[in-house]
Amino acid sequence: MGNELKYDDGVGPYIISKLNNINLKDNVLLINAQTVPENFTGKIRKENPSNIILIDACLMGLSPGDYKIVNEEDFANIGISTHSMSLSYFVKFLDNDNILFIGIEPKSLELIDQDSLGVLDADLMDFNGKLTENIQKSADEIIDLLGDLL
Repeated sequence: MGNELKYDDGVGPYIISKLNNINLKDNVLLINAQTVPENFTGKIRKENPSNIILIDACLMGLSPGDYKIVNEEDFANIGISTHSMSLSYFVKFLDNDNILFIGIEPKSLELIDQDSLGVLDADLMDFNGKLTENIQKSADEIIDLLGDLL
């Protein structure tokens, strides 16, 4: 989950895009839910997965790049502002007892401005936000971990 036009908030889509390039088990379904994970609840429920892993940038009061498994009880204490449905409601709606949520503390959630796009010599329509250094490092660690597990 996340918004690629808000720098570190794009960490979830970044991780999914990299996992798509790894040879994972046949029974693994990857979904880049971006800012609208609720749009994929039907697909998720139809697949009836044994386990669900959610990954998103969230404000937890940690150092940028730190990540942890967030318990359902902690959902109210973390900041996730780019989604229209609250995370706790989303998880309850999925109705799955095996949900693992990995939260990654962002450094920057600012919207990428047109000046940045010009400096990067990119077009807004095909620009994927660049992660800050610590978030990039943590994302790559998570990719390696999940790549080995999945």
